[in-house]
Amino acid sequence: MNPTPLPCPAKGFTLIELVVAVAIVGILAWMAVPLLEVTQQRRQEAELRLALRQIRGGLDAYRQAVLDKRIEAPADSTGYPPTLEHLVAGVPDITQPDSRPIYFLRRLPRDPFATDGDASASDTWGKRSYASPPDDPKEGEDVFDVFSRSEKIGLNGTRVREW
Repeated sequence: MNPTPLPCPAKGFTLIELVVAVAIVGILAWMAVPLLEVTQQRRQEAELRLALRQIRGGLDAYRQAVLDKRIEAPADSTGYPPTLEHLVAGVPDITQPDSRPIYFLRRLPRDPFATDGDASASDTWGKRSYASPPDDPKEGEDVFDVFSRSEKIGLNGTRVREW
């Protein structure tokens, strides 16, 4: 006796299986979008911290060079550079007239939160002169400190402008 072959089940997915699979993929994508936004903000904040550290280090090194009498500065000056570009362009070393200028930064980093892509790197930063108070920073004859002009709140809950 020959056994009768069993009927072959239909191949492929049912409509319910496809709907469930699409729903699962949609939920996973919906959950990933906020994670991507946080990752991007975390990257921008890390870039901002690094840029602030580099610029502030350059400002402090410039001031130290003035105190060490390696840079010519008027007697009534604060010892800080008049512009951020002085950190990159270099200034002559008066202790060694035939030597190369003293450079404090290789390049001036941009504020990662700056929205104007056409502005120069120097114009993306808020600048505070030595004569202005910390709670109301204003530009002046020198650059004592820099800050981000962004009004965004960092992941730590403080405005990035206050870093």
